[in-house]
Amino acid sequence: MLEVNERGISIAEAAERTGVSVHTLRYYERAGLVVTTVDRTSGGRRRYRKIDLDWIKICTKFRATGMPIRVIRQYAELVLAGRGNEKDRLELLERHRSDVLTQLAELQESLELIDHKIDVYRGRMEAGDADQLWAPRA
Repeated sequence: MLEVNERGISIAEAAERTGVSVHTLRYYERAGLVVTTVDRTSGGRRRYRKIDLDWIKICTKFRATGMPIRVIRQYAELVLAGRGNEKDRLELLERHRSDVLTQLAELQESLELIDHKIDVYRGRMEAGDADQLWAPRA
């Protein structure tokens, strides 16, 4: 990620750098997911700092792995509360890790089925009898 100057960057540039929409950035703030107070210009426009962008990247990775907004909010609240709740943060992350491992196992099983079907189709096409593959009758 490119450096962010001390004045910060616009919401449009923050969206571009984080890969989320301007709407999502605003939503993350409203939903209580951002652990910093995003600076504003004298005209009220948001100015994102590196710490803001780093946190948004964390949120997007959590979302990409299926972490619900309410759990991200819980994590953000723990972070905002400061020291002393590290055990709670760790437990939250370990629970989510377990969920992600379950998802990965399910995806691996699905991928194996897809690979099997691909092998069947390739084999039938090479044998010249692909038209014998099962198809439902109308």
